[in-house]
Parts: sequence; structure tokens; C-alpha cells
Amino acid sequence: MTRLNANLCLLLAGAIWGAGFVAQSTAMAAIGPLWFIGLRFVLASLVAAPLAWREARQAAAPVSRRDWLGFLATGLALFTAAVTQQIGLLTTTVTNSGFLTSLYVVFTPLLSLLVLRRAPHRLIWPAAALAFVGIFLLSGGSLTAFRPGDAWTLLCALFWAMQVLLVGAFAARSGRPMALSLAQFLVCAVAGLIAAAAFEPISIAAITGAGMEILYAGIFSSGVAFILQVVGQRFTTAPQAAIFLSSEALFAALFGALLLGESIPAAGYLGCAAIFAGILLAELGPYWGRRKLTS
Repeated sequence: MTRLNANLCLLLAGAIWGAGFVAQSTAMAAIGPLWFIGLRFVLASLVAAPLAWREARQAAAPVSRRDWLGFLATGLALFTAAVTQQIGLLTTTVTNSGFLTSLYVVFTPLLSLLVLRRAPHRLIWPAAALAFVGIFLLSGGSLTAFRPGDAWTLLCALFWAMQVLLVGAFAARSGRPMALSLAQFLVCAVAGLIAAAAFEPISIAAITGAGMEILYAGIFSSGVAFILQVVGQRFTTAPQAAIFLSSEALFAALFGALLLGESIPAAGYLGCAAIFAGILLAELGPYWGRRKLTS
């Protein structure tokens, strides 16, 4: 797969997540966040299982113990990010949640430098800044009063950045993207259902009330989009992937307008342009720099 095709996979994942943000917020009217997470990742596991089975049959060697531990760590990071985001949505606005979650665009290159000792391409920093400013403008250029949900969502952004880094490390290292996808989905499903059974009530009415949201989040936002992320990140860097995945804020605003009747503020159109500019810089900037050096 070429780097361009990989980044297109990440853009498509961002689009699916953008629409899924609507489902995640409306589901909270019927079902608790832990049950929602557990059930959506059960469906995601069913999506990934046949792909992982086919991949295992074609693999030259089994997954190593170190890679399985990496898969487990990736799943735990994803579960923590999903939980903190859903809990945050209970007490913060969709605008605040979308903006604060997207801080992983900034956290990812910082963690890559501090934890992995990998300095991203110099153009990733201005590209991340453009995406960050664009997301802020898309939110209306302001945040409402800081709430407990905002603190939860900040934690979500940190763990989301960790998940992006771990996927980038172990998808390429193991060469088993479907096994990684299935493993992280199973971790989220098991942890979510155990925590939900311990802390949240459940009923058939709650499940049916959020049925469409669970189906979309499970099959598309979790199953399809996260598989696209894992596949795409095998052929690009984690900081660059974070910029492409940040397009979810742009798509969330679009689907919010189409499905919920929300309006994009005037500054939001400038924000869309800034996000798009950041994506172009991340995609074309390094290539243009190499062309200058070889010309």
C-alpha cells in the first residue's frame, strides 16, 4: 500500500468517526456509557474476527509474546480513551468534547518525542498547529464554562494519543493488523461489559432505545474505522496519522449539520480550511521538501 492510499484510509476513518460522534452523543439518552462501549466493541469484534482468522491462516509465523502484550496495551489505551470520552459526554457539550478530544493531534507528536524518542518530520509541528487551530475555530472559536466532563475529555485525548502511538508501533512490527484490531476490540468488549455489570443498570428497553447507535458505533465507528486506522498506520507515522484522523472534527460538524440541524459558525469555515491545509502540509510537505533537496 502506498503512503497516499494509507492516508486516504485514515481520512475515511475520520469521516466514519465524525458521523459516529452523533451516535455517541444521542445514545447517552437511553443507555449508560459503559454498556454502550461494551456492546459496541462486541459488534466490532464480530467484524474483525473473520478477517483475523483469514490473516492467521496466511501468516508465516505466529504472533510473538511481545506483540501480544503490545496488542493488550493498545486495547487498554483504547478502552480508557473510549470510557473517558463517553463519561465526558454526560456533562459537557458536544462542541467542547469534539475540540478537547482532538487535542491528541498535539499530544501525539509530543509523546512520540518524549516516550519513543522519535522526532517527527519538522513539518508535522506546523501541520499539527494548523489542525489544532482549525478544530478550535470549527468549535466556534470559544469554549463554554469548563466542566467536569471537560477534564474527562482531556484524559481521553491523552489516551487517544497513546493508542495512536501503540498502533503505529505494533501494527508495523507484527505485520498482523487484523490480529491487533481483534485483540483491542476484545479488550474493550470484555472490560466494558464487566465494568458495566458492576456499575450500571441495564434493561432490554435501554438496549433497544440505543439500538441504532450501538449498531453504527459497533460495525462502522469501531469495526470498520479502527481497522482502517490499523491498516493505514502500517504505512505512515503516528504524528502524521493523528493529523489525518483529526479530520473527524470536520466531518462531525458536517454530519451534525446534516443529521441534527446544527449550524457551522462563521469561523468554522475558516477552521475547515485550516484543517484541510494541515492535512495537505502533512501529506505533501515532506515530499516537496525531498524534491527541493534533490533538484
